[in-house]
Amino acid sequence: MVDADNAACRDAVERLYHFLDGELTVERRQLIQRHLDECTDCIEAYEFEAELRLAISRGCKEAVPDTLRVRIAQAIAFESPGAVGFQPGGLPGSQSGGPLGSPPGLSGSL
Repeated sequence: MVDADNAACRDAVERLYHFLDGELTVERRQLIQRHLDECTDCIEAYEFEAELRLAISRGCKEAVPDTLRVRIAQAIAFESPGAVGFQPGGLPGSQSGGPLGSPPGLSGSL
């Protein structure tokens, strides 16, 4: 590989993620696209990254159960100072106020 080709490859690979994300100027995108059309090493790197992103996006589409969403919202509300039912050191509705909302009679020293 000639130094000019090496520099073009380095530039294409360094900007590959920006290229895939569409974050480049039109001119830079065209320059890299021309390079990818002519360079088998760089097009292989591009294809690998594009396929990897596609596989990840397909695999990361699990739905979060509504019950989990409710539990998370309740936990966030509970941890927010001034929330209704907030008792420092205990769970909502716990009587003891002990660590982690220990049941009455289990907080304190043994």
